[in-house]
Amino acid sequence: MARTPDAVLELRRGLGAALKGWRQASLLDQSALGRITNYSRTSIAHIEAGRQCPGREFWQAVDQALHARGELLAHFDRIRQQENQLKIAELQCPEVPRSATTAPIPRSSGSPHEHDWQRDDVNRRELLRLVTVTGSLLSIPSIDIDRLVHGIEKPRQLDSATVDTYERLNAELWTKFSSARSKREILPAARRHLAILHNSLNEPQEAGLRRRLCALAGDLFQLCGEIFFDSDHYADAAYCYSEAAHASKEAREFDLWACAMTRHAFIGITERQYDHAAPLLDAAAHLAVRGNPDRSTRYWVAAVQAQTHAGVGDLGACRRALDKAQHVNELSAQALTTGWLRFEGSRLDEERGSCYVTLRRPDLAEPILIEALKSGVSTRRRSSVLADLATVGAQRGDVDQLLMHGAAALDIARQTSSAGYLGRKLGDLRTQLVPYLADRHVRYLDSQLKTAATAPAPRQ
Repeated sequence: MARTPDAVLELRRGLGAALKGWRQASLLDQSALGRITNYSRTSIAHIEAGRQCPGREFWQAVDQALHARGELLAHFDRIRQQENQLKIAELQCPEVPRSATTAPIPRSSGSPHEHDWQRDDVNRRELLRLVTVTGSLLSIPSIDIDRLVHGIEKPRQLDSATVDTYERLNAELWTKFSSARSKREILPAARRHLAILHNSLNEPQEAGLRRRLCALAGDLFQLCGEIFFDSDHYADAAYCYSEAAHASKEAREFDLWACAMTRHAFIGITERQYDHAAPLLDAAAHLAVRGNPDRSTRYWVAAVQAQTHAGVGDLGACRRALDKAQHVNELSAQALTTGWLRFEGSRLDEERGSCYVTLRRPDLAEPILIEALKSGVSTRRRSSVLADLATVGAQRGDVDQLLMHGAAALDIARQTSSAGYLGRKLGDLRTQLVPYLADRHVRYLDSQLKTAATAPAPRQ
């Protein structure tokens, strides 16, 4: 049997993640969707994981059942077209001898960057495998007599203190993620910790401890998604966020669940597919209402919803959502910090300024962004604010401002190796340069931005 190419598997995983996102937004479980489509729950799980890809009739049925308004079906059609193109390209390439694919690569060959690439790719594939198998373990019923007997014969159950340690490890990884210049540095440690959680979930556990393990898995899946998102691997990130939502649901942690949905929606916003993001955010808002009122979840969801409203040009709805997010400042300081929920009042100025830039309202954006720049934001956030200020300059026709802030944003981005977050921000800035390319200084900035955008991105 022919092996399915990795590129095709990547496409199918992205399609499966999209299906899972829509299903979770509808609150249908896999069994219910299986009854509607005449597929088993197991088949639905395989399809969502990208291991199985049925024909167009299935996607027509789920699109209708989940009220996806043709988006799932269109996604399937695009995938099928891309699969065909890959197959044609494969046929046009000369066959590579099997020995050539399996021969070990001499340690002396290639540049240090190539060695890093190979190491990171191993980490990435192993981490995704762990996400898959750990997510599958979550579907095992919490009370299983056979497994309980096995546990008695081989007493490897956790105690509460060990799970406390796991929680501290999760928190430490988020802290390292926040402070790391290059987020890919966290990938090996996240992989090792996920392997530990996987082993614990593979043993019989008391119900309360199992719920805590599910919550920790949901937490860690979100961190993995953030690492992939920052590296521009959106399909991998979407897959991790979908599994994070599933694990959070098992743990009955509504704040954690809402955050997973919000992060998933942010991929749609980044790709300007606002109609994809909106239903996920609506579901996240409903979940956040059921969460802990002392946490900032609902206000973060509102801030991200504001970006969606800005994207479709609705200034009134954008302002209302931002005003709701502003209530985060009424929470006590102790409630604002967890690894997976980092939204607090200090980000609001840059969030509001960025929305006004998207709405092409430089008069509203500029004073807010300047205040944000004075507030001592992190390096990556500073680069983002500078890119927005450069865009303000372009929108106002102020070439000096455009060049000054654009060059500063570029300098910081070069230091961070952020292919996703800052790379896309600078790519957006390039589109603002087009009317000014007659100026040689602008042309130079454009060439530097292009070089930064096409430089080898760090692989995860």
